[in-house]
Amino acid sequence: MGIITKIESQKKRDDRVNIYIDEKFFMAIYKELVFTFNLKKGQEIDPNNLKSILDNEMYMKAKNKALSILSKASQSEKQIRQKLAKDYEEDTIDKVIEFLQKYKFVDDEDLASRIVNTNVNLNKYGKNKIKQNLYNKGIDKNIIETAIDDIDTDKEFENALYLGKKRYERLKNEDPRKAYQKIGNHLAYKGFNYDIIKKVLNKLFNDVDEYSC
Repeated sequence: MGIITKIESQKKRDDRVNIYIDEKFFMAIYKELVFTFNLKKGQEIDPNNLKSILDNEMYMKAKNKALSILSKASQSEKQIRQKLAKDYEEDTIDKVIEFLQKYKFVDDEDLASRIVNTNVNLNKYGKNKIKQNLYNKGIDKNIIETAIDDIDTDKEFENALYLGKKRYERLKNEDPRKAYQKIGNHLAYKGFNYDIIKKVLNKLFNDVDEYSC
């Protein structure tokens, strides 16, 4: 058994408190749990039993927060971890992630596949931009590489040509050198590599060799 010797509010988080048992730091919890379990200074408790109860409560809160986040938009494992990190301990977050992955609420491979599908077919981005979008989502490098490798090269060129033609229609009355450069820069911004950009420009411009990309 042990004695709760201090319950103090955290300086940076007034909704959380630190609990001390026998003058030693025990754990940090939400202030509302102090009232839920009627915890008081001087109270005699079983530390192991109390920790089990409070850990479970923190897990339930973390899980509910994660599910609330996911109800608004799909998230990668890394994103969920980051959003829970300021409120919960790592072991609690690990348990939440385990639950989310078990029931496919978080599935980075599926998320990467869906992002690629949207970026290719709707946004018509090139591999470089798609790769950056996946990285920004916090998806693992190996999953990114696999997802990027699945992109059809012919489809990527088709998208680049489509975007190139659209931009050409806006610039066709400009100086060819400037138009050439602007279209090249636009396609690079959209994530296409040099070889694809060169092929597109070759289709859009006559005597392309006299211009520089």
